Amino acid sequence: MRLINKDPILNLGYTSGITYPVPPSINYFWNFGSISLLCLGLQIFTGVFLAMHYTGHVTLAFESVEHIMRDIPFGWLLRYAHSNGASLFFLAVYAHIFRGLYYGSYLAPKEKLWISGVVILLIMMGTAFMGYVLPWGQMSFWGATVITNLASAIPFIGNDIVVWFWGSFSVDVPTLNRFFALHYLFPFILSGLVIVHLFLLHEYKSSDPLGISNLNIDRIPMSPYFLIKDLLGFVFFFIVFCGLIFFYPNLLGHPDNYILANPMVTPAHIVPEWYFLPFYAILRSIPDKLQGVILMLLSIIILIIFPLVINNINERSFVPKSGAFRPYYKLLTKKIVFVFIFLGWIGGHPVAEPYVFLGRYAMLLYFFFFIFAFYLLHSYESTKYLKPFGKS
Repeated sequence: MRLINKDPILNLGYTSGITYPVPPSINYFWNFGSISLLCLGLQIFTGVFLAMHYTGHVTLAFESVEHIMRDIPFGWLLRYAHSNGASLFFLAVYAHIFRGLYYGSYLAPKEKLWISGVVILLIMMGTAFMGYVLPWGQMSFWGATVITNLASAIPFIGNDIVVWFWGSFSVDVPTLNRFFALHYLFPFILSGLVIVHLFLLHEYKSSDPLGISNLNIDRIPMSPYFLIKDLLGFVFFFIVFCGLIFFYPNLLGHPDNYILANPMVTPAHIVPEWYFLPFYAILRSIPDKLQGVILMLLSIIILIIFPLVINNINERSFVPKSGAFRPYYKLLTKKIVFVFIFLGWIGGHPVAEPYVFLGRYAMLLYFFFFIFAFYLLHSYESTKYLKPFGKS
């Protein structure tokens, strides 16, 4: 114990993971935060070893991936662990975000914590997109071509930005080299943002599912009570993880990406990875390219904006933070989850009727929920709850 008190690193680990005070009522939904951290560690670990054997050149990238899969001892395990780990990483982060939405983790004074989480999601998306390009299969090449071409919608300077992205006049060797370098760099930037996120978490403390626990009282040490829950979550995660790797390694991938990229042959249906599909559905719901890009970016940025508006309302009233005591709020968050999944389902289908109509309808619902429904619901609830004593 004396050694822990003297060493700042050991003391930080002890106070953060052993004696850290947590509400006694938190449930297994809180496991997704630690599972996300585990996924990040696995992605960095497997990514470093894959980079040792990968060649970032358009004539060798596809063959180098096949070399990893066929010739490197346990290379197939590293490749499948990395690709499926990315999918589970996004799944854990999405569940973590929806848990925070349901239990009001974006409300003051934790709006900074929420915003840092959304920034992490944005960096994750950029990292995953660049990583998807590296195998240089058909879907990798055409996905990179379509997504980078979105910048051409920017008036006046759009085409120059696209050329700057490519480093050439098409998706070629400079593009692949840039994406490889950035894909290797971004996880370490992501790690720094995660440290900031954890620092903010320890400053504002974990949320309470009941919304009644005080920041300083009614809390118990994290160990051993909740470390056991985290370990159980890790066991369940590794069961799913190993099931994907050993039995269904290509379940979440696209078969066209096992075909060498050919700029002369366009796939019948260009789709990104499943975790991008909801935002891809919003992008293609609007015929105008610029408007589609704006709405796609707004669908993520709105996660940063709406807590600031809601907190402005809550300053004038005492609305319970947790959805456990708010039946209308509980229903609204469940509808948001359904619409998000529905948008993902639409994004995986061709741009044809009735998917175009359904995609626009779901997109309108998504923005309605965040722009109007949350505001109206909080405004209504603010009239139903008494203001705290001592506030005018």
